[in-house]
Amino acid sequence: MPLTSRTAAVLAAATGLLAATTAAAVPAASATELPTRGCASSVPYVSGQGGYATYRIPATVSTRAGTVLAFAEGRRDGAGDTGDIDVVLRRSADGGCTWGPLKVVAAGNGDTRGNPAPVVDPRTGRVVLVTSYNGGGVTEGQIMRGEVPAERSRRVFVQVSRDDGRRFTAPRDITADVKPPGWRWYATGPGHALAVTRGPYAGRLVVPANHSAAPLADSADSGQEPRYYGAHAIHSDDGGTTWRLGFVDDTYDGLGNANENIAAQLPDGRLYFSARDQHGSSVGNRLDTYSGDGAESLDRPYTVQPTLLDVPVVQASVLQLPSGGPLLFSGPSVPTMRQAMSVWRSDDAGATFSRSTTLSQRPAAYSDLVPLGRTHVGVLYETGVTGPYETIEFRRLPVPAVVR
Repeated sequence: MPLTSRTAAVLAAATGLLAATTAAAVPAASATELPTRGCASSVPYVSGQGGYATYRIPATVSTRAGTVLAFAEGRRDGAGDTGDIDVVLRRSADGGCTWGPLKVVAAGNGDTRGNPAPVVDPRTGRVVLVTSYNGGGVTEGQIMRGEVPAERSRRVFVQVSRDDGRRFTAPRDITADVKPPGWRWYATGPGHALAVTRGPYAGRLVVPANHSAAPLADSADSGQEPRYYGAHAIHSDDGGTTWRLGFVDDTYDGLGNANENIAAQLPDGRLYFSARDQHGSSVGNRLDTYSGDGAESLDRPYTVQPTLLDVPVVQASVLQLPSGGPLLFSGPSVPTMRQAMSVWRSDDAGATFSRSTTLSQRPAAYSDLVPLGRTHVGVLYETGVTGPYETIEFRRLPVPAVVR
């Protein structure tokens, strides 16, 4: 089916609020399929529309005014991770039911800008956005092998909005402050960053990220091997003006290769970090850890989370519900493929998770969670009918559906 027909079919299915799925229902013992009535679902991004071949890499926050911001990568050349890629944004004033016009926040202009990691500064209400960059003609493999000059390799930028996400400052390069010499790959998030709201580090902005290191000088490795991936965090104590490097996961032993990384603050004040395991030799695809000092260091190394073995190799999201509610996790729920977006809950601060809700049995990939007041939680996620990158959908979930 040509792209225009496929896109029309996808949009019709999405705006029909997904009354049917394309696969058998999930067994009741493992999850509950949600009905979708009223303003339960919307589709801010449809691949092939708005001048972009594909939209990927969702990230979302809710501002102090209650506006939902849905960021994504607008990929002009196709679904691939390199090429002419912009960071784009749509705003919703009604909790994700309808969306304003698409705006370019960071233009690639032939290069690659992406991995949006937005956060709302709790002191000022400003929206701070951290993103990554590389030259449009280079690949992740070339960067990891050390074949790309620094100015065209992975770099880190920050932008700020002072008017509820309507306008952002131009991207400002902070690479020298947060990327040590010897690192090659670098990626912020993707997904929402974290504002610490209590304890001695209250007000700190924390951006979970990942990197790759160069092999030792006498090694026969190229640097492209997954074992050289590691997670880290950067943080700002002045609302995004200055940034410094926090903890660094630098084991590089190949057991757990921490990659795309996201965080939540637990009721006891600790930070919980969840990372994609990029083909580590340990069983499982999700790694996690904690920090008790505002992301300065880790309480223990990243280790496999055994109750999330259904999650494939993919980015995922976490969100701590307020008032002592559960810690939520979103991601696909088929271990061998990107399919069946689900939400898990943890009542023991991330020690164990159980699946609460499956949104759909359709293909699905990256996701991000956002609180919508006291009554709902939003999930911004990649999905489609024949593949996971046809749309980015926003699903509104009643809190009872994800806490039971």
